[in-house]
Amino acid sequence: MAKYERHMSVGISTLLNVIHDGILNGSASASYEDGSDFNIDGVRCAVRVYERYSMMGKNRVSLSVTLLGDETQTMVSAITAGGSQAVFFKMNTFGEESFLECLESILDQY
Repeated sequence: MAKYERHMSVGISTLLNVIHDGILNGSASASYEDGSDFNIDGVRCAVRVYERYSMMGKNRVSLSVTLLGDETQTMVSAITAGGSQAVFFKMNTFGEESFLECLESILDQY
């Protein structure tokens, strides 16, 4: 498991679209699995789960992205999971780290 968090001075709707398009266009095997949206008193929470195949690890990894914010600022929390073939402990985390780096790159470019 790998985790990445970041505060950005960008509206949540804009950032959500940038992340969604960037992840799906960043890998031929990336897929959008599901998501949820909540809005309380002008503060929105958006949860998205993506999955892709890791060539290095020869398995699938998931990326859960949670955004909390309004139309001026957003907090991003992303956590990867999967990517190991071991039974009791993780043998490799290459796929997880690579998937998270993809998100970091999307946010850095924006």
